[in-house]
Amino acid sequence: MVIAVVSDTHRQASSILKAVEEAKNAKVDMLIHLGDNVADIKLIKECFNKDIVFVKGNCDFESYVKSEKVLKINGVNIFITHGHEYNVEYNLLNLKLKALELGAQVALYGHSHVAMIERDSNIIMVNPGSTSLPRGQNKSMAFIEIDEKSNIEINIKKLD
Repeated sequence: MVIAVVSDTHRQASSILKAVEEAKNAKVDMLIHLGDNVADIKLIKECFNKDIVFVKGNCDFESYVKSEKVLKINGVNIFITHGHEYNVEYNLLNLKLKALELGAQVALYGHSHVAMIERDSNIIMVNPGSTSLPRGQNKSMAFIEIDEKSNIEINIKKLD
């Protein structure tokens, strides 16, 4: 299973379309959007016909959208959240503790607009960065591959 992960798209259509094109080129099975702005899902759905999972961020006010979810893919539990409720702009301790509580092997988050992959306590914490408004970095997204044996490979892809 190959998953594309985007966050903090902030209604920037050209950047969103670039990320969707990269997802299509990578032949992903699913796209995960980590919030800010979930209204962008409408544009994504117009040009991406695979599974799309999303959570809301601090700039999203749609009451029907959950702020976090847990997915199980090929035996791997993935916790997804925007991150603002876990203060990820300061450190990842709260995110790590929540992932441990949920039995997640992977925690996906956004909010800080800074791409990173960090491993701690057998949890892989991944921020794909921002597809539209990065802070001190290139625009980016992440790709996660989980095989049938639950092996996980994660890469950050620069978009500009």
